[in-house]
Amino acid sequence: MNSSKEHTPNSQSATSVNDWRSIVAKYQKPCLKRSCIQVANSIGPYIGLLVAVYFTRDVSWLLTIGLCVLAGLFLVRIFIIFHDCGHGSFFKSKKANNVLGFITGVMTWTPYRYWRWQHAVHHGTSGNLDHRGTGDIWTMTVKEYKSATPWMRLRYRFSRNPIVVFIATPVALFWVYQRFAFDDASRRDRRSVLWMNAALLVYVVAMSWLFGFKDFFFIQLTLTLVSGTAGVWLFYVQHQFEDTYWRNSDEWDYLTSALQGSSYYKLPKPLQWFSGNIGFHHIHHLSSRIPNYYLEACHRAEPIFQDVPELTLRTSLKSFGLRLWDEESGKLVGYRHLRTS
Repeated sequence: MNSSKEHTPNSQSATSVNDWRSIVAKYQKPCLKRSCIQVANSIGPYIGLLVAVYFTRDVSWLLTIGLCVLAGLFLVRIFIIFHDCGHGSFFKSKKANNVLGFITGVMTWTPYRYWRWQHAVHHGTSGNLDHRGTGDIWTMTVKEYKSATPWMRLRYRFSRNPIVVFIATPVALFWVYQRFAFDDASRRDRRSVLWMNAALLVYVVAMSWLFGFKDFFFIQLTLTLVSGTAGVWLFYVQHQFEDTYWRNSDEWDYLTSALQGSSYYKLPKPLQWFSGNIGFHHIHHLSSRIPNYYLEACHRAEPIFQDVPELTLRTSLKSFGLRLWDEESGKLVGYRHLRTS
């Protein structure tokens, strides 16, 4: 169901709203069999494709790049496994989540513990205007933009440019930004970044020796562009849509933020599979302890979970032009709105 405003639950669904914790609790128990199958059908094909890439380089680089693109899609799915491990939702065992999280962190070039901390902040503050800046996309309000200096406006426009967001940012994020930890992180989280950097150094040296540095560089660049661009786009449209939810702390509500500030991205089945069901993002924000393979079932369990902002591939393209949060209309708007406000 498409939404153009905040929903007020009717009397029939009020009970569901009040009991949402007990409803989602039914889907929070990981299934070892399903988790293992997902590891096999995600990591297995990815490694197989890298092997195929190795042997096709001397045959056709066009074929090699095509295989890299497909491998990049599998890498998106692997990142969802990494993501679930970070939430402690993929396995019952904390140790198993941490071990697989580190392994998939190497594959996705993402420091596991440090990312887990940043992402937890995102879940706890998503849609809160007073707590922007960690694990989110820089979003200014119309009032903030109007009062900003010309230099700040230029920086903001540059940071929100689609070429920067979806092409430059993935490479900068996974290759550079995530190699460093910032001062507000704990000592343990900062140390985890160093351990990941050491593991990645070994990985890069080994792959450069195997493929040759130049070949490996272009292979990894393709993998990062495909998986990173897809991942950034998914994260972007799941929160950056016209009727999303932003409020100050005194008005912010967790349930409303989850159901109205996180979209249901209705993707074709193949893309839903590669993206690990993360399109059911409202359910994920409602309870991050639900494994990705149960998100759809939870979405279909209660009408209140379906009465949320819905995006399709076509309608999500509108997000390209949305840049600022207009507190008066309660919508994300484009720069064109500034001329009429």
